[in-house]
Amino acid sequence: MSDDLTLATSTPASRPRSPGLSRGGRSWLATLLLMVIIAFAWESAKVLFGIPDQKLPHLLAIVTEFGAPTLGGSGPILAVALFQNGLVTLAEALMGFVLGGLLGCALAIIFAASRLFERGLLPLVVGSQTVPILAIAPMVVIGLGQLGAPDWVAKAVVAAYLTFFPVTIGMLRGLRSVPHDALDLMRSYAAGSWPTFWKLRLPAALPHLFTALKIAATASVIGALVAELPAGSRYGIGVEIIKAAQFYNSNPPHLYATIIAAATIGLCFYGSVALAEKLIVRERKAE
Repeated sequence: MSDDLTLATSTPASRPRSPGLSRGGRSWLATLLLMVIIAFAWESAKVLFGIPDQKLPHLLAIVTEFGAPTLGGSGPILAVALFQNGLVTLAEALMGFVLGGLLGCALAIIFAASRLFERGLLPLVVGSQTVPILAIAPMVVIGLGQLGAPDWVAKAVVAAYLTFFPVTIGMLRGLRSVPHDALDLMRSYAAGSWPTFWKLRLPAALPHLFTALKIAATASVIGALVAELPAGSRYGIGVEIIKAAQFYNSNPPHLYATIIAAATIGLCFYGSVALAEKLIVRERKAE
């Protein structure tokens, strides 16, 4: 009897879990709350400071603009037109993302294998990012156009220009993050360079790589948007932004709607890479 009483008093009673939101639910709730705060501040600023619609349109006007017809009423509604042009920009960004990601990974592997190449080429890689993309894009688009390359190739190259740098730095840092004890263990098993890379260095570099890829995803969208400007393109969100800016004084919500579409592309691209990270990196940790 006393033993049972002692056991009952020494064992803490299990507390029932209080019902609540999951971590993902809390994130969505925080995002929704932030959007409500921004919307309230937006509309309050218009009322308090008397900002005209030409400078800051009402949020309702921006939302209703997505349902406005295009091409003088003969075209699809703006939401459909932006979706069609967004697919073009997303395809260009995706091609640049793949091209820049492969280039960045290749450079990181070379730098990790050879200190000589790192000392000689890494300063050039860093220096390339100091040149404004607005100066690079026209040269790439016009130069590749004169060589007969399709427009999408030039746009992908510009997107890759903004993509390869964060991938190079992130991948290189990941390859160098392997503990020395783990490397010594692989050497004790007489493992060569490639087995060490595939079984040790690459798995250790994946978290750093995906962090860089999430940065590169949004950068590739920016590169695609900028590349659409000097290419004389007919389709793309960058083209729609230029058109909306030309008629901003007569229809300000149109420009805001196209900006929201561009931001949505970046968010979707970022979310896709984040989902891939969750499926690949966290699954490896679970193993």
